[in-house]
This record gives sequence, C-alpha cells and structure tokens, in this order.
Amino acid sequence: MQTVTKWVAALSTAALLSGCGDTFGEQALMGGGAGVAAAAVTKGDLATGAIIGAVGNVAYCQQYPSRC
Repeated sequence: MQTVTKWVAALSTAALLSGCGDTFGEQALMGGGAGVAAAAVTKGDLATGAIIGAVGNVAYCQQYPSRC
C-alpha cells in the first residue's frame, strides 16, 4: 500500500507542476502547493514540503522557461 501512496504523491506533484505559473510568485505558490500535497500524502513535514516544492518549481521554471 505504501508504494501506491508514493505513486499518488508523485503523480499529484507532476500534475501540479505542469501548470507552473507565469510569474515568480505564481511559480513559488504552485510549487509550494505541490510540495505540501506530496508531504501530506507521504506523511512528511508540511513546511519542509512547501519549501522544497516552492524552491524546486521556481528553479525549474527559471532554468527552463519554455517548458512552463
């Protein structure tokens, strides 16, 4: 069952990141939301998930703006 939970978290995160936002704030908000969702599903720390998600999404969108 834990494997299913991890797959759900991964797919949810991928879906949220697919619309990564046009501005820096939107990118941080979308990434933070994805991080919180993944942390909640995997029973991790929500604050850490939000920070990692926000930073990761902003970094990705700044590095590859054509993919966002």
